[in-house]
Amino acid sequence: MENENIDFKEKFEGIFEPELLKQVEAKAKHISVIAGATIMDIGQIVRQMPIILSGSIKVTRIDEKGREILLYYVNSNESCAMTFTCCMEHFPSEIKAVAEDDVEMLMLPMSVMDEWMTKYPSWKSFVMRTIRHRFNELLKTIDHIAFQKLDERLISYLKEKSKTTGSSLLNISHQQIAEELASSREVISRLLKKLENDKRLLLYRSQIKLLKDM
Repeated sequence: MENENIDFKEKFEGIFEPELLKQVEAKAKHISVIAGATIMDIGQIVRQMPIILSGSIKVTRIDEKGREILLYYVNSNESCAMTFTCCMEHFPSEIKAVAEDDVEMLMLPMSVMDEWMTKYPSWKSFVMRTIRHRFNELLKTIDHIAFQKLDERLISYLKEKSKTTGSSLLNISHQQIAEELASSREVISRLLKKLENDKRLLLYRSQIKLLKDM
């Protein structure tokens, strides 16, 4: 594994035991992905599992009509639960994963998945923690869709986006938001304008600045 920029062992020494760190270093490939690149697409055969070193990945689901909805983000020191299940059960991917910004990650071959689950307690904990965390995020997404009004979902979406990127200035268009919330651009633009009038955010061309009152 070549990694000139990020000290993998330092990042994961509190997560994986020393022997597992050595195994990851020996088996993993270090990959750099630019913002906007598709890392995994629906129907793609999953042969490797990612662990994110820096940046974030947006995971979405697309229905038969081509409508896309945001499921969750995968951030630094995390992995994707959907990839675990597809990788270990040899299923094609049921999600789309796109680099939200420039991403540095490790790619592990699926051949080590089962072996490490029984051999390394810290790996089993990492996998189970990832699945539990993503399951909770999916429940939150379902709650938002089922029980929240669209304006409340929009506010939750913007806050989560800001938390993920670490910035109150979001580089995103109204159309992108509409697609991820399964709505229309016109409705999203109207709700954003109302939030701007309420002094909760500022609207720019393909940018949104969240204010303290958000």
